[in-house]
Amino acid sequence: MDGIINVYKEAGYTSHDVVAKLRGILRERKIGHTGTLDPQAVGVLPVCIGKATKLCELLLEKEKTYEAVMLLGVATDTEDMTGTVLSQSSVRADEAAVRRAAEKFTGVYGQVPPMYSALKVDGKRLYELARDGKEVERKPREVEIFENEPVNFQYREDGSVERVRLRIRCSKGTYIRSLLRDMGEFLGCGACMESLVRTQAGEFCLPEAVTLSQIETARDENRLQELVLPVERMLSRYPAAEILPEFERYLYNGNLLEPQMLHMFPDAAENRVRLYDTKGALVGLYRFDTKEKRLRPDKMFLP
Repeated sequence: MDGIINVYKEAGYTSHDVVAKLRGILRERKIGHTGTLDPQAVGVLPVCIGKATKLCELLLEKEKTYEAVMLLGVATDTEDMTGTVLSQSSVRADEAAVRRAAEKFTGVYGQVPPMYSALKVDGKRLYELARDGKEVERKPREVEIFENEPVNFQYREDGSVERVRLRIRCSKGTYIRSLLRDMGEFLGCGACMESLVRTQAGEFCLPEAVTLSQIETARDENRLQELVLPVERMLSRYPAAEILPEFERYLYNGNLLEPQMLHMFPDAAENRVRLYDTKGALVGLYRFDTKEKRLRPDKMFLP
């Protein structure tokens, strides 16, 4: 089986748990996910199977959309509700102040990743150091927030904002927990993430996502192919070209290719190009090198 399943990750599972369970359900060892979700977060988790695992890196590059609930006045060591409370502060922020904070953190900014994350420092995961009571300096990483829109507010009796539901569209590598932390610091009261739903990852949307139990049922009813998006469909945005018969072995070997080796060189040559053999089988995804004027192999899909 080769392709991608749009999995709905349920609360309590790590992304690695989802992969492990799918290996059992599908009886397939070659499986990889396309972007970690925290255990308590839910939502879209595209999972690549078989040859499609070579697309994991491409899918990781895609922007993602979330719905997050920010709790104001509480800061924790994990930056969400699973951690130890570090501080509790009074909140004076009103709706206008929250909207200013959201605007402040829209666009490109340097985000310091959380200690409770899988990033490595000197060969050790940050969360391993955090569990040992250690905190190390983390360098800010550039992320981009394309949209940061407050969509719902809950208020305290004094009229200050207690919770905010935000719709966030962002680049890869963004920690939503840390974004809400930074907004809370900007508001002067601290904040943490109360809940998180990933509603979209690239082309994959929440309404089409399926749970592990639904996948298991589809397997038992011989309907698995209904849930698997083929590799070629994922690559359909790239132009296609066919190799000329006399150069087919160069393609199979993953060699650099000259434009004249193709039956017809695509107009969008500055992009990636899907390359097919003379039997119409997808062999690889190539990228055109504008300096050398040659095609370089990017992803190969040979057996």
